[in-house]
Amino acid sequence: MIKIEAYTLEDAYSQAAVELGCSVTELVVEVVQYPSSGFLGLFGKKAIIVAAVDRSKTTKAEKDAAQKMEAHTDKRVEVAPKEEMAREEREEAYAMPTSFVSSQDEEPSFEEEETSVALEEAIAEIETELHALFDQLCFDLDEIKVSAYDENTVYVELNGADAALLIGKEGYRYKALSYMLFNWLNSKYDLGLRLEIAEFLKNQEEAVRRYLEGVKENVDRDGRAQTKILDGVLVQIALRELRAAYPDKYVAIRTTRDGLKYIIINDYNY
Repeated sequence: MIKIEAYTLEDAYSQAAVELGCSVTELVVEVVQYPSSGFLGLFGKKAIIVAAVDRSKTTKAEKDAAQKMEAHTDKRVEVAPKEEMAREEREEAYAMPTSFVSSQDEEPSFEEEETSVALEEAIAEIETELHALFDQLCFDLDEIKVSAYDENTVYVELNGADAALLIGKEGYRYKALSYMLFNWLNSKYDLGLRLEIAEFLKNQEEAVRRYLEGVKENVDRDGRAQTKILDGVLVQIALRELRAAYPDKYVAIRTTRDGLKYIIINDYNY
């Protein structure tokens, strides 16, 4: 019997199944605490369950299906046909908006003097509204900086004594705030977002690049590889890095049966 904490009950069930080495249908679960999102990711509660495995619940069909899925997930992925690329492109869109990460620089790169008047006006309005939002939330932050990252993206930087509270454990509050702000900017101004909070994004990019050094060694040696499970902004950072490093290879996001994401690097199958 094990105790699991996760942000959703679904994640808790999935994690319990992985740790116990069984399918979700074999679990006997007691919910100790139901999850609560709180406000903007603050004051939320995780799901807490106590789980054990009951092998008698497993049917032969479920066992066969589970074995096939595990074999598909664990084995190295063979070359994907070109007709699957459209599906992979759609899948990438749900990982994290690509404007959350940069291809090279950590600082805003859009420095043209001819910034459009419309974009300048939008930036001024966005900065005013962000100040109003965080004043209401009583966070101790320095001046909120908003600038043009490129012609379609704004760069928002938050620093201050309470910046860590906006990041949260393992970045889950950062991710929630990023999605909220992105949806607002995209729907109202048709703009993307690059959000930096106390160098969190910069540090994430650096950590992913260090991890990818080993992945690249495998690709250079074997011609193919796959990453570990990556979450949220990390999968988009890794995707850009790997596509830049291997422009002639097939680099795409894949999803496990539990909705977790990883990246494969392989040769094209013409």
